[in-house]
Amino acid sequence: MTANKHLTVDDLWKLERLGTPSVSPDGAQAVAALSSFSMDDNKSSSSLWLLSTLGGAPRRLTSCGDKDGAARWSPDGHRIAFTAKREQEGRKDDESQLYLIAPDGGEARRAAEVATGVEAFRWCPDARRLVFVSWVWPDVKGVKAQAKKLAEFKKRKESAYVTREAQYRHWDRNLPMGRVPHLHLLELGADAAAARPGKVRDLFEGTPYELTRADPDANQFDVSPDGRRVVFAFDPAVEKRGDGRHALAEVELASGRIRVVARDADWDFGAPRYSPDGTRIAFTASHQALRHTMPAQLALLDRASGNWEVVSAEWDHEVQAPLTWEDDGQALLFTAEQRGRTHLWRFELQDRRADIVVRGGWVGGFDKAAGTLVTLADSALHPGRLHAHLPGQPPRRIEHFNDALLARFELGRVEEMWIEGARTTTGGAGDPVQVWLVLPPGFDAKKKYPLLHNIHGGPHTGPGDNWHYRWNTQLFAAQGYVVASVNYHGSSGFGYAYLDSITHRWGELELADIEAATEVLVKKPWIDRKRLFAAGGSYGGFMVAWMNGHLGAGRYNAYICHAGCFDWVGMFADDAWAWHARELGAWYWDDLARVNAQSPHAFAAGMGTPTLVVHGALDYRVPDAQGLAYYNTLKARGTDARLVWFPDENHWVLKPRNSRLWYQEFFAWLARHDPARRAKKSVPLKAGTRSAVR
Repeated sequence: MTANKHLTVDDLWKLERLGTPSVSPDGAQAVAALSSFSMDDNKSSSSLWLLSTLGGAPRRLTSCGDKDGAARWSPDGHRIAFTAKREQEGRKDDESQLYLIAPDGGEARRAAEVATGVEAFRWCPDARRLVFVSWVWPDVKGVKAQAKKLAEFKKRKESAYVTREAQYRHWDRNLPMGRVPHLHLLELGADAAAARPGKVRDLFEGTPYELTRADPDANQFDVSPDGRRVVFAFDPAVEKRGDGRHALAEVELASGRIRVVARDADWDFGAPRYSPDGTRIAFTASHQALRHTMPAQLALLDRASGNWEVVSAEWDHEVQAPLTWEDDGQALLFTAEQRGRTHLWRFELQDRRADIVVRGGWVGGFDKAAGTLVTLADSALHPGRLHAHLPGQPPRRIEHFNDALLARFELGRVEEMWIEGARTTTGGAGDPVQVWLVLPPGFDAKKKYPLLHNIHGGPHTGPGDNWHYRWNTQLFAAQGYVVASVNYHGSSGFGYAYLDSITHRWGELELADIEAATEVLVKKPWIDRKRLFAAGGSYGGFMVAWMNGHLGAGRYNAYICHAGCFDWVGMFADDAWAWHARELGAWYWDDLARVNAQSPHAFAAGMGTPTLVVHGALDYRVPDAQGLAYYNTLKARGTDARLVWFPDENHWVLKPRNSRLWYQEFFAWLARHDPARRAKKSVPLKAGTRSAVR
């Protein structure tokens, strides 16, 4: 089939999305969740698939549940555990539960009755026990009492959320009121294949210990190779805050005794993993007392002596969880960004050298067993794909779920460009700044195209050679735009000094970098300097609001601000308020002038560029009042503006129908302010992107 069709919003939502793989103990198979989406039903579903690492077609393992995910192979290879909400034996799960299924198929069974739900888990080496996370009332003892408390809570007629906690919401949800995340032990019993529910015990019951309240996942704890202990990260502070510094502790499964094994008030620890022989624990360590932007580095704890040290201090990269030991205990695998790509690295402990094992694109997940490595990686040209890496063999694709659909489309060419950006040292030239370009499909250098800046959030993240569903640059380019994504100062993956350079002076260097990219690009014969646009989300939304107040009207034809920060005083309602003074240099009550100097709202008098403002009511990272205040300000000033407000979306727009509307509004706004398109009586948009602007 000839690829001659351009990607549309509806096509984007037809693509299936792979989850992180788990490799069987013998390395012969992997299991991964596959999610699909229905525009008609406006929802998603996911199932588990088995994939051979040696060749052969994938096989669907589950089909009864809607949200089967987080699958992990048992150490003996006889079962696969996963989390799901299902209906079984006449009982429908109110909360996510743990299920077990044999890899050769059959019916999955609920492993235990956990009223408060299961969020993340790990197998014990004996394959008869699992350790999992559940949110419980810390002063209630016993799983039956927890179930009773939950039932009573759900029957209450009051709707208020009442708390004295400093940390009570995260991203898009209130944390369970009065509850904290505890580790639990599930014992399947001698006959692990029996249909009887397993026995559950709260490992933290009667203690002050809890896991992080910010998305507690399986990276926050690990089971020792002998199955006797669990190491976990916890915040020792009495009052938990978003900027808490975590320590490490171990709990003995038999006795329940807990001891702290690594703690330093200046450091934040996380992602602990036992070495194969159990004598050491690898973990991430960030020197928060030195600077809040300090990267997570690789550290090692010797269990016998209790001494720990950072082993990657000379390697200017941020180490990302999960950490995975090689079988010989001499090296660890993990992912880390480098100049707009995320690679899988092997860190050799003896000579403290990091080497790339699998090069990105963007390696988003991996697992290894019996010498077989399986990676999940995407790029700007395709969504996530799974590859098996066997010793002495080239990488092998082990699935082709989206290939037939993608073959129908002509995608835009992706190029990496470097420019001279802002200068951060005295004298000399500006710093080198990376810019990713996605050119329209069928790009012709003899023609002229509008420029669209795709400004990333963070600010300490970065766009790169990756596939993004919510801000898909291929979809943008298919509308005829040259899409530029600038890794401005503050972006991750370019060393610590570059990342930290914007601290306490937000907006200054980033704007200089974006403008430098614009100046370089408008000199290209294929860019129409009269058709310039900029769009950004989160911190990128902050940036377009900042640009609106600092650049004269007419520099850009229009802006799009999604979930953007507008007023740093009003932003104190967010879930990340504990970091404000660290990022901005002061609390607003101590130095309002300094805070306002970095706040777009203080420069509203200069805002004259038409702006589309998009926000979700469930956004707690950038509360929707930010978007509403920005929109109202533009309307009060007589500046052309349009508001798209979603009552049921958070920091991201996740529902298929809402996402389609988001893209429709996005493209229609650009078209409305594009002089070349406005000159036409009608603005033809690609199928699936019908204009919603009236």
